[in-house]
Amino acid sequence: MVVDAQKVEALNNESKILVIQTAFLGDAILTLPMLKKLRDRNPEAQIDVLAIPSTTEIFSAASYVDNVIVMDKRGKQKGIRALNKFVKELKANSYTKVFSPHRSFRSAYIMIRLSGDESYGFDNSSFRYAFKNLVKYEQKYHEVQRNISLIGENVDADSWKIKPEISIDEAIENNVDNFISNNNLNSGFISIAPGSVWETKRYPKVNYIELIKLLTNKNETVVVIGSDDDSILCNEIASNFSSNVLSVAGKFSVTGTICLLKYSKLLITNDSAPTHMGMCADIPVLTIYCSTVSDFGFYPYNDKSQFVSYNELDCKPCGIHGYDECPVKTYDCGYKLLPAEIFAITEQMIKTNG
Repeated sequence: MVVDAQKVEALNNESKILVIQTAFLGDAILTLPMLKKLRDRNPEAQIDVLAIPSTTEIFSAASYVDNVIVMDKRGKQKGIRALNKFVKELKANSYTKVFSPHRSFRSAYIMIRLSGDESYGFDNSSFRYAFKNLVKYEQKYHEVQRNISLIGENVDADSWKIKPEISIDEAIENNVDNFISNNNLNSGFISIAPGSVWETKRYPKVNYIELIKLLTNKNETVVVIGSDDDSILCNEIASNFSSNVLSVAGKFSVTGTICLLKYSKLLITNDSAPTHMGMCADIPVLTIYCSTVSDFGFYPYNDKSQFVSYNELDCKPCGIHGYDECPVKTYDCGYKLLPAEIFAITEQMIKTNG
């Protein structure tokens, strides 16, 4: 349920937990295993999430979350006065524990205003002094490991590899089922997600086109996925093919896209949110790293998945998020990773996973 801060009803439980996650979609999905662990440990507690408008759908689909409190940091709560009013309303909920996997200054500011001894954040958070309890942000960990370490969970061995579970509405499932039937996709297809907020995280469009040619020459059907923002790129890629390639960018919601992915043999994607949507669908994912690297801790982590990267470059990685353009103007990290190499890995993954 998505509600405003002042409309969260107080429950007579001994614990009321707030998780602050106002980052983007990929980070939101990577918070789900932490929330699931919190629910397992606190079955009677009220567990709320503070999120931005674009991620409320994914948190609302998590049955282990009681309330999603929306903070529109680029709209209604943009200014300091509006933010202070919002936090005052939030404070009235009297949370007994507050966790912030998000490390921004805004999250720290909210934490200061909420106060209390039971506040937890990472030691590399902006204004770390806002948190009464600091947890080491382990660079060597996957982000899921880091998040569950924030709540004191064991992250040894493979125990951290928790599927980010969501519930998909029946109407959405029916819509996807109809789409699959109407487009003769019942025999399976490969999904490709070519978009990213950061230009240097995108595998080059010409390389994606060449990869799809290799796939369709082997009689594979390809569905190109993405958000509204990705529709131009996805449609341009699909327009190079007269058959067996379909762009659905902007046609499904986040949970609808995850539902669609469940029918997919394999997802090929950049180091971006679709990697983590693939984990929600629990399918094989091949993540392509251009300017970033898997060591940052955002790789696909189920046993069916892999990642690929061209690492013979002194300039790589050039940043944890990427850039709007290549800092050295070559974009060798994308162009030197050849479509034939990715195709070979794809074939092996399909063979291995049936």
